[in-house]
Amino acid sequence: MNVLLIGSGGREHALADQIDRSPLLSKLYAAPGNPGIASLAECVDLDATDHNAVINFAKDHDINLVVIGPEAPLVAGLADDLSDAGIAVFGPSGAAAQLEGSKDFARAFCARHNIPQPKFASFETVDAARAHLTTHYPDGYVVIKADGLAAGKGVVVSDDMDQAMDAITMMLEDNRFGDAGARVVIEDRIEGTEASLFAMVDGENAIMIGSAQDHKRAYDNDEGPNTGGMGAVSPAPALSDTLCQDAWDNIVLPVVRGMAAEGMPYRGFLYTGLMLTKTGPQVIEFNCRFGDPEAETILPRLKSDLLSAMATAVEGGLGHTDLRFHDGAAVTCEDFIKAFEDANDTDLGQFRRWYEQAGTPKLKIDRSYDPASGELTLNMRQSLPETAAETPRQPLVIPVSLGLVGADGSDVPIRIKGSN
Repeated sequence: MNVLLIGSGGREHALADQIDRSPLLSKLYAAPGNPGIASLAECVDLDATDHNAVINFAKDHDINLVVIGPEAPLVAGLADDLSDAGIAVFGPSGAAAQLEGSKDFARAFCARHNIPQPKFASFETVDAARAHLTTHYPDGYVVIKADGLAAGKGVVVSDDMDQAMDAITMMLEDNRFGDAGARVVIEDRIEGTEASLFAMVDGENAIMIGSAQDHKRAYDNDEGPNTGGMGAVSPAPALSDTLCQDAWDNIVLPVVRGMAAEGMPYRGFLYTGLMLTKTGPQVIEFNCRFGDPEAETILPRLKSDLLSAMATAVEGGLGHTDLRFHDGAAVTCEDFIKAFEDANDTDLGQFRRWYEQAGTPKLKIDRSYDPASGELTLNMRQSLPETAAETPRQPLVIPVSLGLVGADGSDVPIRIKGSN
């Protein structure tokens, strides 16, 4: 099979690594890919927002399957246009991708299908949103979300009324997130442990592809602003077999059935963000694709042929498919460079630091940043667990992508030193 993978991040690197292992693969292309992915695929300069260009490339290169990694092309309907052109694609339609593309849609959908979730209300005007806060959340203990895609930054978990009002102003009045913040969803702030459950769906059938827990806050000790994820562990330690089955039976499967019943059959990866409350799992959010950084912890544990499973999902045959995983756990971490945080209050400067499967050698990184030259130096070295101190060291293979962007948007040079 010739495969085209859309995307450029750590998630796509993890997908490329699994696709590359398949005996079904003839040629893997990545658009645009990244230097890490380039060791597994031919990276091509292809703009995913130009649907005709993607279609033409797929036809010219005899692509048998297009795998769409990020959410934006899915919400924009790339899967629809590829399907209409007769090209097999793994990823939900634009209508189905509304589960992530519109939080208001997702909440209303769950309400229609009796899927457990916090109470919510949606607003498009500042006055209406503020009035709702004052009436229903006088202490400001509430969650406020931008309705559309905001790269993981459109959620404010408020502790007091000032913070809640500021969030309303930021989204609806200051237009911090543009059209994505033209509507806000105000929700009860439910309590519990967060975890994520992942499924592969073919429109009617779903199979579980793992669980994970990620760390959302930018800093240690659960402090700082929300991010798209500063690290993750899989399987999710908080998801017992009982809780996992509860979430699968009462959330994931009703979503699959509900989307099909409403004429929007879901095909692709389905990410269900859960809050494990005292009364059981409730939905925090949906993603219409594999999570990042969760993919980097789930996919390295996968024994089964991912490409074969995706091809089967496209054909609607997951009812007779199962996936197998390695025992143990996997962890991925993100690192912050303080200089970039000071220069810009977003996540600029994040980069993938390392990931490992439990029991394998860890990768330690010392880093230094020279403001004068703008150069970041990473000194990487391998270390073994204390229990394996006498084990001979093995050659270190690092399935990792590094990339830094400065506050002005320019690329930052990285010097990497390795030792074993």
